[in-house]
Amino acid sequence: MVVFALAVLVTLSSYAAGCSPGTNSTELQLRRMEHQPVTAQLAAVFQEMESLRCEQTTLQQQQNALTQIHQMSPRWTTEREVGTHVLTYGSHDHDDDEEEEEEEDEEKSLRRRGDPCFHYTVLDQAWRATNTTSKFKMCDRNVKWKGWYRMYYKGQSLQMPERCVPVNKCGTHSPLWLAGTHPRRRDGIVTRNVCGHWKKRCCAFRSTPIKVKKCRGNYYVYQFTQPSSCYLAYCADVNTLVCGRCRRNQSCVSRDKINWRCKRKKRLSSKKIHFFASFPGNLMGKVNRIKYSKVLVNVGRAYNRRTGVFKAPVKGIYQFFFSTVAGRRGQKTDLWLVVNNYWVAVSHSHISRPSTVSSLSTYMTFLRRGAIVYVTQNCGQSWANAASTTITFGGSLLVQMR
Repeated sequence: MVVFALAVLVTLSSYAAGCSPGTNSTELQLRRMEHQPVTAQLAAVFQEMESLRCEQTTLQQQQNALTQIHQMSPRWTTEREVGTHVLTYGSHDHDDDEEEEEEEDEEKSLRRRGDPCFHYTVLDQAWRATNTTSKFKMCDRNVKWKGWYRMYYKGQSLQMPERCVPVNKCGTHSPLWLAGTHPRRRDGIVTRNVCGHWKKRCCAFRSTPIKVKKCRGNYYVYQFTQPSSCYLAYCADVNTLVCGRCRRNQSCVSRDKINWRCKRKKRLSSKKIHFFASFPGNLMGKVNRIKYSKVLVNVGRAYNRRTGVFKAPVKGIYQFFFSTVAGRRGQKTDLWLVVNNYWVAVSHSHISRPSTVSSLSTYMTFLRRGAIVYVTQNCGQSWANAASTTITFGGSLLVQMR
């Protein structure tokens, strides 16, 4: 019986080791025990079987791990450290048809690697809340600030207050609040002043400025610095808890900086702006601003017939045109397009023989909302009558911009 068990064990150990029978050390070791007592031989057999069972378990675990690695598809893994969000950039094998996708992901990872919105420390300390008072006062001058921070209150995202906070709140004597508005996401990283309230002076302490950035998801990250003295501490405004629940198509707004709400962002509707007007008479000499009183088209009502001024209602790219007809021999006639009090384009005509000459000029430019545009005659004579459209001014909005 023992001899048979030895033979089976030798065969199994040989296959487990990936060798031919008779070539491994287990077989040689067991053959040396042929003349040992049966109990010793059985003990050796059971010991070797236990060793083989452990090896089989290890091999099975390794195979399962390899299978899981092979099946893993996400390229990004998020590692949560204690109080910190860290984005880990892993590398995985891809097929040849995924090379372009891999390059795009690599570019995104390089951009995100230095973005504080993807690497910040969670600052969740209930004593910082604007509605908190405590017996023991805290001082942020004793904190070694490093990197960027996102403020929380009991696991919910909020932001710094933008208004004066009463003294002895936020777990300190002089609460620090943001002396200015939070930035928009397109503003990137901005620098903001911080004030501390003390003795009825909202900005009794002007602390070291901090940096702020708005991230996707309606939250902010802050690069805090050591305050100028003690006892000063950064506040977390509990009134802005609602801001952490705003969706991407919503913005967090407030009239009094106390009560906040999520408001749906207005979609940029493409506005239609077109106008065309003419002057029904002759113009002699210098005319500072031509009042084109005969308005044929005024979509968007941006042109004022009483003043002759076009006022841009939205920011965008506009195209204008203006024309004249001159009819006096030997005289030049110049009409200029004026944008925000700058002469930018001219419609020039000069007659050398008895005849009439018409002149048309166009001009394309970028205008901000509220920009003014009009036409002036610098010199000469322009001819028109009530039935003609020879002295004209018009324009259109080509592209509206945010």
